[in-house]
Amino acid sequence: MPEPRIDPGRVLLAATPLGDPRDASTRLIEALAAVPVIAAEDTRRLRRLCAQLGVRPSGQVLSFFDGNEAARLPLLLDELRGGADVLVVTDAGMPAISDPGYRLVRAAIAEGVTVSVLPGPSAVTAALAVSGLAVDRFCFEGFPPRKPGARQRAFAALAAERRTLVFFEAPHRLAATLADLAAAFGADRPAAVCRELTKTHEQVRRGTLGELVDWAGDEARGEITLVVGGAPAAAPSPADLAARVAAAQATGQTRKEAIASVAATAGTPKRVVYDAVLNGTVRS
Repeated sequence: MPEPRIDPGRVLLAATPLGDPRDASTRLIEALAAVPVIAAEDTRRLRRLCAQLGVRPSGQVLSFFDGNEAARLPLLLDELRGGADVLVVTDAGMPAISDPGYRLVRAAIAEGVTVSVLPGPSAVTAALAVSGLAVDRFCFEGFPPRKPGARQRAFAALAAERRTLVFFEAPHRLAATLADLAAAFGADRPAAVCRELTKTHEQVRRGTLGELVDWAGDEARGEITLVVGGAPAAAPSPADLAARVAAAQATGQTRKEAIASVAATAGTPKRVVYDAVLNGTVRS
């Protein structure tokens, strides 16, 4: 008689609190108590969190960090093939976001294993929300390069990026990173340094990059998420404004209506648009 088929387990990516344990979701607490295998970035921190949440893991707890992530994959895949769910947790926030988890996700997908998420806290979205900067479009750049030359080249490549940028940074490199950002983006670019999010000593420092460079002279401490405003849009040239008005008039708008609509979409005073049209007409 053939052996019954064993359905593979699931990879469960669970967000953990950034600082305040009360941010833990009910689903995280239930999973910690029930899942047979827990892959934790730091097993000591996990056990401390479990104690704060009043939950006792019933399954096997394995260390799963950058240094051993690749080596752990065969064991975790064997557990999944045997039908065991694997819960992945990092020190804080969502696994795989500049933390362990990506390699396991890719390997699980390749084997047809279900990957699910237990959503919750994220330093990226928390910092964006409190930064006071535009968040309709943003990009996450993770940790900048550690070496000054590589970091400066990376920032130079991002200087024209229009979206709000989010970085993680170590406290002992914050001052140098802010200085390199100010050199590449301009000292007047708005930014926010978010430190120890949701913890007792949470701090959000907002200002221009130049102001933040001066503030960061004394080494900051704790977990840091850095949010930087995107590059401002280049002001349209008079010739461009005149061409937009002409195009609007070609659709049937009067010159007055066309000037008003172009001014609104370009974020430019109507007088500037009118002058551009008038000067263009005179030159022609």
